[in-house]
Parts: sequence; structure tokens; C-alpha cells
Amino acid sequence: MADVLVYKEFIPWAKPSYWGKEKEYALEAISSSWISGGPFVDRLEKDIARYYGCGRALTSSNGTAALHMAFLSLGLGPGDEIIVPGFGFMAAANVGSLMGIKPVFAEVDPDTWCMRAEDVEPCVTERTKAIVPIHNYGNVCPMDTIMAFASRKGIAVVEDAAESFASRYDGKLSGTFGTIGTFSFHATKTITTGEGGMAITDRQDLGDLMALYRSHGLLRKRHYWHEITGHNFRLTNMQAALGCAQMERLEEIIRERKRIHLAYAGHLGSFDGVSMQVFTPKVDPVLWATAVKIDSVAYPQGRDIVLQQMLAANIETRPGFYTAFGMKHLHQSGRLPVCEALSGQIISLPTFPTLSDEQIDFICTKLKGLRR
Repeated sequence: MADVLVYKEFIPWAKPSYWGKEKEYALEAISSSWISGGPFVDRLEKDIARYYGCGRALTSSNGTAALHMAFLSLGLGPGDEIIVPGFGFMAAANVGSLMGIKPVFAEVDPDTWCMRAEDVEPCVTERTKAIVPIHNYGNVCPMDTIMAFASRKGIAVVEDAAESFASRYDGKLSGTFGTIGTFSFHATKTITTGEGGMAITDRQDLGDLMALYRSHGLLRKRHYWHEITGHNFRLTNMQAALGCAQMERLEEIIRERKRIHLAYAGHLGSFDGVSMQVFTPKVDPVLWATAVKIDSVAYPQGRDIVLQQMLAANIETRPGFYTAFGMKHLHQSGRLPVCEALSGQIISLPTFPTLSDEQIDFICTKLKGLRR
């Protein structure tokens, strides 16, 4: 009977939420003479620098651009290598490849789905210039041991915290451990500007370089004089206006995302055939997405069929991240059994702040009903 359950309306996987002054601030930006850069860009950078307690916070056109700025400021280029997890969104690997940098893929923990220092160590070569932990789904990699390892080896760390805005590890915010931390403000993320991103650092020299690379290499002391060959990675004032409004309501956003996490855990945490992502006692997560791993014995139809069955019930879900080994047309990687297993078994469930308890109840009832 559960197999034929269909929800009364479509439940999207993600949905942007507006909390107060987004429209007011966006109209203020439109009405002003500041359309590209402007006061809201400056304010968003100050708000996030204050929240994260960092020396510099630089907005960017998206999270991928923030990674690109970070790699450029560290002087990475052809012949260098970066270590990235084999399971995670491919932004860092793709940017590296476009810059002539070789991404080397590391295994991840089978329970937390995050990269650890012991996963990084076998990947290090004399060409390794950066380690790029990805905090998958809002979890946080064990940054204490990763940073200790990186420090011993003299390797920079760029945290890809696109999915873990406001998550903490041992009381410290994700993105503040590494040499540089990067974030995404994409429409599905915890804080959104539609598109958009940010890089943070405590190093003045790297902050200055990222600011140059972000804006054509211009210091603005002389019009059209380029100090370096740069890009245009700037965020608009109108986009930043949305981010400022959302930062005003950050605690409410965090509270709602935690509610959703707890509701899913209550339904699925002890359900046979489904395993939830594990968060160690040191992690205080703010989930970008709630993801579960389905057992192939309990769900012999396979993960991809489960996705289709959920969609037929008016529930949009997504698969786990595909691995480099499975995308040989883009990247070269050896076999990583844990990453490959996760890629084929994970299903990401709807997660957005206005998702109701009733909708979560239905989603979980449907997923449970598909168990054979």
C-alpha cells in the first residue's frame, strides 16, 4: 500500500526561503546608483568577517570562483597537485584541472563521508601544494588532525565549506581552520544570494591577492592599470543585498535546518536498511542537505530506481556525488571503494528551512515503504 502513496503537491529537493528584508534591500540596491559593487557588498563582507572572526572576507560571483581565487593567490599552477576527496562535489577538482593542476583523489570515511588525515597521507607527493577538504552535506572533516598533518608537511589547506556554512568542529566554525576557507551562496545553500560565494583568510597577503584576482588585477588607483592578470569574480550589490538580509536572520535559519535534521533522524535513525550520515561528537552540523545511504539488500531495486519511485510520489530527491573514477572523460583516479560505494547508495532528501514536519513524515514513510 505504501508504494502507491503520492503526496498532494510536489516537494522539491530545495527551495529558497526569504526571511524578512530581502525584497526591501534588493529594491534599495536597484534604486541606488550602486548596481555592480556597492554598500551591500561591503556590508556582507563585514558581517561575515565578524561572524567568522576572520581578518578578510571577500565576496565572489560563486563558490567555484572563490576556490579559483584561493588557488591563484597560493600561486598554484601547471605541474602542481591538490588532494581532494574522491566523494564530494567536483568544483575544486574541476578548477584545478582548468588551471593545469592535477587533482589527486583521496578516500573518505565510510561513516562520516568526509576526508581524514589518514586518507590524505598516501596521496602526498613532492608536487602536493594544497589539501582541499570538502565538508560534505554540512558535516565537517576532522580538521584538527588534517591541519596538524598539513603543518608537518608544509602544505596549504583550502577548506571547501560550500555545504557547511555555520557548521562547527570542536566549537570552531568550518572554513576557519585552513589557510583559506571558501563558501557558496547558491540558491540551495544555507545563506543565498542566488549565485555568489566568498573566501575568508587571516593572511593579509592572500586577501590582497584574492582581491586583485577578483577584479581584473586592478588596484583602482589608476583606471585600466593592471597589476596582475586577473579575472572578474565580483558579486553584484543586488545579490549582496539578499545575503545581508539573510545574515540578519541566520540564527532562525540555523534553527529550522536543525529541526529538519532532527526530524529525519527521528524517522530514519534506527530504520533497518537506511544509514544516516554520522556526525562525531566534535561536530555541530548545520546541514545543507540530509542524505542517507540505502542498503542494497533492503532496496534491491537500486538507488536510481528509488529516486524514480520517490519522484513518482511527488518527491524530488538526488543521488550521491559521482566519483572521478566514474567520470574518466574528465579526471584520472584509481579505485576508491568507499567513495564508489557511497556514490551508488546515497540518496539526498529534500532539505530547506520551510519544509514542514508533515512533509518530512510523508517523505520518510514513502522511503520506508519502498524497502523490500
